[in-house]
Amino acid sequence: MRKGWTRRSFLLRALPAAAGGWLSACRVLSPPPPTPTPAPPTPTPRPSPAGTATAALEALTREAIDDLWALLTPASQAAMPREDLRARWRETLNAAGVQAIEIQPLSLIEEGETARARYRIRWKTALFGEREAEGTLELRWTTGDWRVVWRDALLWPELQEGERLQVEYVIPERANLYDREGRGLAVQGEWVEIGVVPGQIADEGQLLARLTQATGLPPETIRARYAGGRPDWYMPILALPADRVAPFLTDLEATPGVVLRSRSGRIYAGVAAQTVGIVGKIPAEELDAWRRRGYRGDEWVGRMGLEAWGEPYLAGTHGGRLWIQPPRPEDGPSRLLAERPFTPGRPITTTLDRELQARVEEIFGDRTGAVVVMDPRNGDILAMVSRPAFDPNALIGPNPPPPPPGAFLNRATQGLYPPGSIFKIVVMAAALTHGFTARSTFQDPGYWDGLGPGYRKWCWLRTGHGVVDLPTALIVSCNVAFYQLGFALHQQDPDLLPRMARAFGLGVLTGIQGVPEEAGLVPDAAWRAQQGGRPWSVGDAVNMAIGQSDLLVTPLQIARMLAAVANGGILYRPRLVQRIGPAPGIPEETFPPEVQGRLPVSEETLAVIREGLVGVTAHPRGTATWIFRGMPFAVAGKTGTAETVPGRPPHAWFACYAPADRPERVVVVIVEHGGQGSAVAAPIARQILEAAYGLPLTPLPTPPPQEDR
Repeated sequence: MRKGWTRRSFLLRALPAAAGGWLSACRVLSPPPPTPTPAPPTPTPRPSPAGTATAALEALTREAIDDLWALLTPASQAAMPREDLRARWRETLNAAGVQAIEIQPLSLIEEGETARARYRIRWKTALFGEREAEGTLELRWTTGDWRVVWRDALLWPELQEGERLQVEYVIPERANLYDREGRGLAVQGEWVEIGVVPGQIADEGQLLARLTQATGLPPETIRARYAGGRPDWYMPILALPADRVAPFLTDLEATPGVVLRSRSGRIYAGVAAQTVGIVGKIPAEELDAWRRRGYRGDEWVGRMGLEAWGEPYLAGTHGGRLWIQPPRPEDGPSRLLAERPFTPGRPITTTLDRELQARVEEIFGDRTGAVVVMDPRNGDILAMVSRPAFDPNALIGPNPPPPPPGAFLNRATQGLYPPGSIFKIVVMAAALTHGFTARSTFQDPGYWDGLGPGYRKWCWLRTGHGVVDLPTALIVSCNVAFYQLGFALHQQDPDLLPRMARAFGLGVLTGIQGVPEEAGLVPDAAWRAQQGGRPWSVGDAVNMAIGQSDLLVTPLQIARMLAAVANGGILYRPRLVQRIGPAPGIPEETFPPEVQGRLPVSEETLAVIREGLVGVTAHPRGTATWIFRGMPFAVAGKTGTAETVPGRPPHAWFACYAPADRPERVVVVIVEHGGQGSAVAAPIARQILEAAYGLPLTPLPTPPPQEDR
């Protein structure tokens, strides 16, 4: 029963006793006086129509059309079959954009074998606000029960028999998506659709040559797109933004068989595909839902990314007129029921830097993985790359190519990966706040037997790192030192390390607006118990200490975590949406930087961690020193090599911030199954930093003959 629906008890009480209420307006009289003849059987009182009236109005409120149809008289059921009733109901409510129905019963009058129930109905609509009217439910005693007589007025009280609702839509132009400097990411513009009418081709060789030049498609692909058409059919080949067609326009217009059609539509800058998103036609299975939101049904709507998140703003609000249409033109003119002006779409300005985004995508190339570039001073997302990707302009045109598998997944926010040695930052923070110091030392002979015989665990450097203190353990990414830390922290409290991981923003949503994200997983004893497997053990903690176990993170979480280390411990909500523009009567909406929390560690602890991170790229033994040699400013970073499934190369990670002494940029790179973090991800991160600061891209050095984690 929906909000606003009056319960049956109220329904019965609400009517004046003098009118008889729902109970009855006409009672059976007292039996006649006794006579000497045998008494006839006592008449069975006819039940009140209140029950049927209540059930029918409740069915209208709940849109339970099958229930309503079951209450109709046999004659009404014959005149209005169940499927026809469903179709009329759907048509009527979709036309008005009805989102909720409230019904209040008013009165009930019973007269012999008929009854009339008065009620007030209120529609809450997407297009026309609230509409209210009073209606009458007709009931008839038939087949031993009270049944409802179908009238078109049950759809809406102002409808007479055969009339229908019709909407005349006024649809505003979709607003644009911009980068932080006001450069377009997704804008409304002119498209030219290039097509061929096979029967008009005079010189196929010339036609194919000119179309190949204009579209970039091979001749055989072009021919295949019109070969199956009849001579007089228009066969679409490709749609391109008008500015791309302009250099070839004269030749194309002079080519027999080529037909050009112009239309307005969405044009994409071709960067940040998963983040910006895409518009598309409304699927058939979603039509009813969109029409209830006030859409006509043939619009192009946001299907993913910012286009989908920003749909209520970018699309504006449709306007229009709601008419009552007579069955036939000769039955009289249409009657205006409601009218509403449209509200223009509101542009969205993002924090993305379009030029930097394009450079980062170029640097990352066709590798599989993700990149996040963040400003640690406020949480702004400057670039966010996910590969494989798709060409949004190609997908919204005719003959769209199939996107690569996994291209719609935003790996920066939805990709889940073991963090590998990047997680050692969290372990180091936990250790420094629970008894260890920067001077704590660890012996690394290349292996560790702390879990007992038969459970030897190896360092990535089989010869060992010797004796290392805590910052050096991070610099050289010494697994043995972190095995020992994981063991010791678990002995203090099995939940200590998982708790610190969550405090660093792992295992929880970052709260980014505009794109979907995953929370990842920080496993612990409670989680393991829920899975029904073996209990959480010290071995799990030891594996977690080097970023393995069941630990899963997103690249965005790592960027947010490293930004907090860089900026003094502040966890910002990652900011992708900067502002939403105004519309008449609606002010501009801004989204300032938002502090969500602080790392539960001291500045002294952060200073020790930063010392280790700078050493990763500058210390003679640093795992990425050979990559960052010659950089004009200091970089603080951490390599990561995360083991995945047996038989496949590990994921390559690198996370850094720069300049190390005044952090302005955080860069996180992951290459799926790319190999070693230092050899694969770190060089990409260096080139991204160089691009961000306008430096020439340095040729990458030859990797040293050893693995670096």
